[in-house]
Amino acid sequence: MRIAVVSDIHANLAAFEAVIADLQGVDEVWCLGDVVGYGPDPNACVSLLRAQNHLCIAGNHDWAAIGRIKTDDFNPDAAAAIDWTASHLATDSLRYLESLPLEIEKHGITLAHGSPREPIWEYLLSPTIAQANLSHFGTAYCFVGHTHIPVIYSCHAPTVPDPSLVGIPVSNGACIAVEPTYDAPLQLAQDRLIVNPGSVGQPRDGIPEARYIVLDLDQRTISYRRISYDIEATQRKMQAANLPTRLWMRLSYGW
Repeated sequence: MRIAVVSDIHANLAAFEAVIADLQGVDEVWCLGDVVGYGPDPNACVSLLRAQNHLCIAGNHDWAAIGRIKTDDFNPDAAAAIDWTASHLATDSLRYLESLPLEIEKHGITLAHGSPREPIWEYLLSPTIAQANLSHFGTAYCFVGHTHIPVIYSCHAPTVPDPSLVGIPVSNGACIAVEPTYDAPLQLAQDRLIVNPGSVGQPRDGIPEARYIVLDLDQRTISYRRISYDIEATQRKMQAANLPTRLWMRLSYGW
């Protein structure tokens, strides 16, 4: 079974369409939250996600757009985009976002937007934070989004990976941060892992391409993918919607 893991689509339809077009032999799509926010196409992105054989959890922007949390802790540009999104959500999109759970466990994998300890707000940005989250999920692997930065946190249980595949470096008791590779599958070993696929719609690692992961449950591998998309098409829509300038400009730089 092969699963595409996406996160932080952020209403960027051009990026999400490029990811969907790239999928080959995928049985399901798992979304780690923030379907909306920032971008100009919240309803179209919700519809495209719902057209897939998928599951999805809620992100902080999803909750803010439906009024479940306030935007007091959002930066002014993000808050302005949430206000715009809330005023443009179709009833079907609103109801869908309202239905999303905070956490899902499937096939022995935990899905949470920010972290398993605090799914809506916590940014999992360091091995120390990863270590503190280990007691908050009972599965071997946890997939998170929220930071928009692709990374793997490898924790405990050294093991020998399949020599035919690129192995994820193992730790010796503490979590370590592993930068993903994009040229070969990574073997899922016995270490506990917290995996972030990066963002579909607003990458923040300096490379302005849509990101996602293919999880192969049979081969026990993950493969990171980077996909080019029509950034200017999204930027034109954001300008036409009078969304904050910084939000559309940053798409060109991946920050």
